[in-house]
Amino acid sequence: MTNGIKHIFFDLDHTLWDFDKNSRLTFERIFNLHGLPVELNTFIQVYEPINLNYWKLYREERVSKADLRYGRLREAFDTINVKVEDEMINKLSVSYIDYLTTFNHLFEGTREVLNYLFDKYELHIITNGFEEAQERKLQNAEIRQYFNTVTNSEMVGVKKPNPKIFNFALHQAKAEAEESIMIGDSLEADIEGANKVGIEGILFCSHNHYSSANVKKINQLIELKNYL
Repeated sequence: MTNGIKHIFFDLDHTLWDFDKNSRLTFERIFNLHGLPVELNTFIQVYEPINLNYWKLYREERVSKADLRYGRLREAFDTINVKVEDEMINKLSVSYIDYLTTFNHLFEGTREVLNYLFDKYELHIITNGFEEAQERKLQNAEIRQYFNTVTNSEMVGVKKPNPKIFNFALHQAKAEAEESIMIGDSLEADIEGANKVGIEGILFCSHNHYSSANVKKINQLIELKNYL
């Protein structure tokens, strides 16, 4: 697989940056900050699938950034029958973004793999996350220095799996599709999106949620050494 490969593109959230862990810690902090008596485990259990669904709608241009930030919280609180006024929802939405990047847990093996790949390939990021937050995540987690380019959906005006974002990233990296690989946790957004422009993909399947998918996949980042 390494024949001719010069560029490796990574997704960020749920691939290198442990979004679920950092998000949970953020909610714990902001609920305490705003004096909101919510049972954290109950909230997280309903919030995580709701959040994933909103991100899918966001990728498909069916909700706006503002709709995502408000709607995922409103729906989660309504689901657990906790009455929270819109004013508090909006405060929580702002606090969540403010505090999310103060927690910067990475998936196991992230630094080891990046150190291993750094001397052999040019590394890049392609992310659908919000531009201001993604740059802070990279800086605060102290991994920004590994990546030559960072392509964000807000820069391009479209989101993965739209081919335009992958072509933009290739152009920015001065890379050809056939000499590139995409690594990410979403079969649809990362792997199938990359495949549409001729980039081969490796699926990071940390929860084994795509066990039946007929693609190259890894369960731990350190397994990338087997391919690269």
